Amino acid sequence: MGRTTAGAQGDVVVFLIGMRVNHFWAVHRWVPVFFAMPMMLRELNADRSLGLLHHILLTSSPRNYVVVQYWESKEKLLAYAASPQRRHHPWWARVNRYVRKSGGHVGLWHETYVVPEGSYETIYGDMPAQGLGKAYGIAGLKDGVQAQDRLKV
Repeated sequence: MGRTTAGAQGDVVVFLIGMRVNHFWAVHRWVPVFFAMPMMLRELNADRSLGLLHHILLTSSPRNYVVVQYWESKEKLLAYAASPQRRHHPWWARVNRYVRKSGGHVGLWHETYVVPEGSYETIYGDMPAQGLGKAYGIAGLKDGVQAQDRLKV
């Protein structure tokens, strides 16, 4: 496999979205929120023209869940989020109602990053692509090229 780097060019869009179960016993309050994201991810994976390149599901504890998403552009991310023809728009309204009614049983958060070209750096040593490399493909590393050479900030 050797040493590789992500083949991304231009800006990179990373979207993080997470859920925290604050009260486990209120299953009826957090389960609908929990299952909303897989439905949206299935829709996005079925139609690659929507702009999702790759996603990673993470958990840091039995109560915290995060999805890391890599998008083609901020425009495609925002278009998907606002489109009434797609699952996000109606589900976001429904999830907001669940969260408001939950009395603090479930929490939600998200962060969006548009990372300018030259402000990200990756390296994969003898392993398949992960993260940005999985989203954008990989490229071989040139001998002698260091992280500071790939970061132009």
